Amino acid sequence: MVKEIEKTGIPVVHVCTVTPISITVGANRIVPAIAIPYPFGNPAKTSQEEKQIRRKLVETALNALTTPVTEQTIFEVK
Repeated sequence: MVKEIEKTGIPVVHVCTVTPISITVGANRIVPAIAIPYPFGNPAKTSQEEKQIRRKLVETALNALTTPVTEQTIFEVK
């Protein structure tokens, strides 16, 4: 589905926990998530730490959306 949306000219970011799957399906912009049961967080963390984790993921995804790519690119969360 990611490739089909991008064919229309709409950039897409695939946030996923298993990046090799994203590569296999042809996603161009890939952001690694945290873990399979909790891709956008970690329930063992405090609510403030959870918020920081989520914010970094979303900021990385937004950065990926605005970055022109010519090949599959994995954007590391910093």
